[in-house]
Amino acid sequence: HTAGIPGPRDPHLTPYMVPLALAVNSGRYERAVGATSAQSGKTDTALDLIGHRLDQRPAPILFVGPTSDFIRDQFEPRLTAMIEACQTLNVKFLRGKKEKKNIKIVAGVPVRLASGASSAALKSDPAALSLIDEYDEMAANIRGQGDSLGLVEARGDTYADSITVVTSTTSKGVVETEVLVVGVDEEGNDVTLEFWAVGDVTEIESPIWRLFQEGTRHHWAWPCPHCDEYFIPMRKHLSWQKGATPAQARKTAHLNCPNCGCEIHEGEKGEVKAAMNAKGIMIAPGQTIEDAKRNENVPENTTYSQWNSGLCSPFVTWGQRAERLLKAEMSGEEDKIQTAVNANFGEMYSPGLSGDLPDWKALLEHKTHHEPGEIHREMLRIVMGVDVQKRGLYFVIRGFGGRGTSWLIQNGYLMGETVKDKVWDDLAQIMLTPIDGIHIEKVCVDAGYRPDKPNSGSIHRVYDFARQYSFLVSPCKTKSASGGKPFSVSKIEVKPDGKQRPFSVSLVTLDPDYFKSLVQTRIKTPLGRPGAFYLHNEADEEYARQVLSEVRIIKPGSTRPEWKPVRRDNHYFDCEALCAAGGYSLNVQALPEGIYREWGGDTQPERIEEKPNEDEPETPPDNQPQTSEEDPLASIRNKFRSFGSGGPR
Repeated sequence: HTAGIPGPRDPHLTPYMVPLALAVNSGRYERAVGATSAQSGKTDTALDLIGHRLDQRPAPILFVGPTSDFIRDQFEPRLTAMIEACQTLNVKFLRGKKEKKNIKIVAGVPVRLASGASSAALKSDPAALSLIDEYDEMAANIRGQGDSLGLVEARGDTYADSITVVTSTTSKGVVETEVLVVGVDEEGNDVTLEFWAVGDVTEIESPIWRLFQEGTRHHWAWPCPHCDEYFIPMRKHLSWQKGATPAQARKTAHLNCPNCGCEIHEGEKGEVKAAMNAKGIMIAPGQTIEDAKRNENVPENTTYSQWNSGLCSPFVTWGQRAERLLKAEMSGEEDKIQTAVNANFGEMYSPGLSGDLPDWKALLEHKTHHEPGEIHREMLRIVMGVDVQKRGLYFVIRGFGGRGTSWLIQNGYLMGETVKDKVWDDLAQIMLTPIDGIHIEKVCVDAGYRPDKPNSGSIHRVYDFARQYSFLVSPCKTKSASGGKPFSVSKIEVKPDGKQRPFSVSLVTLDPDYFKSLVQTRIKTPLGRPGAFYLHNEADEEYARQVLSEVRIIKPGSTRPEWKPVRRDNHYFDCEALCAAGGYSLNVQALPEGIYREWGGDTQPERIEEKPNEDEPETPPDNQPQTSEEDPLASIRNKFRSFGSGGPR
């Protein structure tokens, strides 16, 4: 009577959990990992495993929950009810004084219930079968004794066939997908599935997801009722009526098949979803669909791991999932959005992934045919941004044109200890060398050294470099703007390392929110429009990932925005923000459209945009200049056309 769906226990009600139970009892693995959503049948599967082991091969069992309250109020009553409901276990259940809330004796062996917060409970008795539930909620280090998984697995060392089962909903992290071939159809075409790719562990906070990546990486896939092609359901496949309220989203929610594009509705009583689950398969990268159906060619690994979407759960409808997600997104509260993503879909939450910024693959679509180090005629002002680290310098060189449109000219990393001269000499060589005969006009160097940033470079070395090239280099620090001034300059006195006499430098104070927001606004500008953000043709994945490494969040009740990292490295994003500040200081946003450079005898400018603005008059040929009466921008155009091969003067 306490179950969501009354009646006898049916493991195939949640068929995606059956492979986990079979893997535990197969004898092939030392660890089994299940990453999933809330209300997906994790606890029922744990009870099934405990009951099966007590009935078939009695041995000590340890179950670990996230808190003492969870053990006492939720799991222990269900465990007792399961034992009493099973006739073969009920007669072996030892009652009386030896029965306790945290220890049940069945068939002469103990089932110990422990909290993940108690190191003593996790180190008490050996166990042949250990189960950890809601692993992501547990402390990484329990009172200095180590992590809960390590302590639990040590309890099984005395049993040759011991196994540890770890299940949990997910938490935070960044992970992408990959499309892999899983077969060939009747016409000889490749059949593909979209899996979760292995992510960088430094960008994954979720402990259960890191364990999932270490294992076989099985995914639950099911066939579309329209085209009968398999796909792995994910949150992005859930849709609802455009502009819907949460209540309307609940009524109109459906899945879109990634193969045929058809809408899939789960049915009034979930019968369509149930039919898809009944035909579902657990498949790992490297297997074909036929392999998965026959459980063949399973990846070699001592850890079995699986993931299934919360969309597969029979206990919660797609409409409920959609309503909860939309409500959370409308609240703007990060905690609520994370809960909706983790608990409803079993996917990791990363701030900003549901926003309107492109992912790194989409950013690479901003590439032009221009090579690194190449300047074209729309680039009127050239700036450089430098991010200082302890062991090197990241840099970006960007050219700006009309109304802030910009192009990536060059980017890179100069390796070397930044307390020494060589890497700074290398930087000077790059910034002083003309590019296609054009000089860089402004170099903004990060001077935001903080003692708590072990990878940061020396603040004194930055100031010394800025003094040496004061005509070109501006040291920059960040500080939230006051009075609407995102860019301000002030003189400061600096004492170099090991020297007594101070010197003055002009320190630029930048509002990080303004210039990071400006970069992201430029990235979101459609290509071909004024202010668009372009890349050279060799811009790579690492550059794109770093530029999209942070997301802007404003918490409810706060007026101050926060920039949350979604990836570990953000150096090129900092460089681009510094370039945006350098462009701002040169007033690039006020440059009119249609202004071009000239070289030699060439007269026709080369355009990047494939579709120029038809509402703007064409620029006349150079041999037929308009007068200032005919063209009010003529004097400005002539000023920029006067830039020779030595750059603007």
